[in-house]
Amino acid sequence: MDSAIGTEHIYRHRVSYGETDAMKVLYYAEYLHIFERARSAYIRELGVSYSEVEEKGLYLPVREARCRYRTPARYDDLLEVRTVISELGRASMIFSYEVLRGEGTLVATGHTEHACVGPDGKPFRLPEWFIAICREGAK
Repeated sequence: MDSAIGTEHIYRHRVSYGETDAMKVLYYAEYLHIFERARSAYIRELGVSYSEVEEKGLYLPVREARCRYRTPARYDDLLEVRTVISELGRASMIFSYEVLRGEGTLVATGHTEHACVGPDGKPFRLPEWFIAICREGAK
């Protein structure tokens, strides 16, 4: 992923039976759950948990989600989700994802766009401390 801000994070996910449809194919909506897990792991790898981010008054609700399915993932596949921050706006950010099957087959691509809001739900500028963590990780 070319336009990354900061580093790329790799999250591994084994497809469980409960995440599949009758044909043992990963159900399409489960990709958004996997994106969420990958995003949380990414933030944690930066040195701060999402809970800590919220304790500081920063909430990042999803305002857009997109997933393009390339080839099916199936029960018991080991997926590698490559996650990057692809854009930091004034009061928003975008995470981009590539989902690959263990041997490198591209399964899906996607992104989630997040608004920056306070506990009152009102938008505000991304704080400098968070921008610094996204670019360099926590010190």
